[in-house]
Amino acid sequence: MDKFLTRNVNSGSSDDEEQPSKRRLTRGTMGEQEKERYMKMTRKEKRQLYKCKSDFVTLEDVITWEEQARQDEIERTEQFSIDDEIISKVSLWKGDITTLEIDAIVNAANKSLLGGGGVDGAIHRAAGPYLKHECAALQGCDTGDAKITLGYNLPAKHVIHTVGPMGENPARLESCYKKCLDLMKENNLRSIAFPCISTGIYGYPNKNAAKVALHTVRYWLDENKNDVDRIIFCLFLPVDVNYYTRYSPFYFPLPRND
Repeated sequence: MDKFLTRNVNSGSSDDEEQPSKRRLTRGTMGEQEKERYMKMTRKEKRQLYKCKSDFVTLEDVITWEEQARQDEIERTEQFSIDDEIISKVSLWKGDITTLEIDAIVNAANKSLLGGGGVDGAIHRAAGPYLKHECAALQGCDTGDAKITLGYNLPAKHVIHTVGPMGENPARLESCYKKCLDLMKENNLRSIAFPCISTGIYGYPNKNAAKVALHTVRYWLDENKNDVDRIIFCLFLPVDVNYYTRYSPFYFPLPRND
């Protein structure tokens, strides 16, 4: 299945480029100074900081759901209305979310926002210490809510942190996805990638979590499709690839082949 989830990965700057000097994290105004410095960086300058080196993945490298479905000859369904524009704005992608060079990636965070295990820890490690410094100033996040920071050393420009429910709670999980999408729109961002929120140690059943994610994104796109270029479901485990591939045709049906 991996063959149709990603195009050829972009080869970025060479590994032997000079790395910017490391800066020691301090209190006071240093956090704001570093934030401003990162915001002013060119893409070429920021690529020198990526932990993944040249193995980053651009939006153009990730195929759309429409391309994937046609390539794999996935059977068409009609549970939701057919919308040619919407099916070109969604992707299923199997890979490392910390390598995506897009506007925003979503972090499945804990309430402290100060890092943890799984994807949360991976994002903090790849972003570097300034992410934790900015997160500390946010003073945590409630379940079902979301907050935004810069991406720092990540290829993504921003990280949107959301706290999923522990156990199965469809309303809270739906709120996570919607709050993240609304934050993306409010900040004039055009692309976002979601991990599988609340699965794993938080105990949300993978199948039901996939349905909530697909359902919420579909309804949000029905009202906001002109405000986004791509929404990526970043999948890691085979079980999630299976469920998202199985249920996506219901939420994002292809046009009839007349």
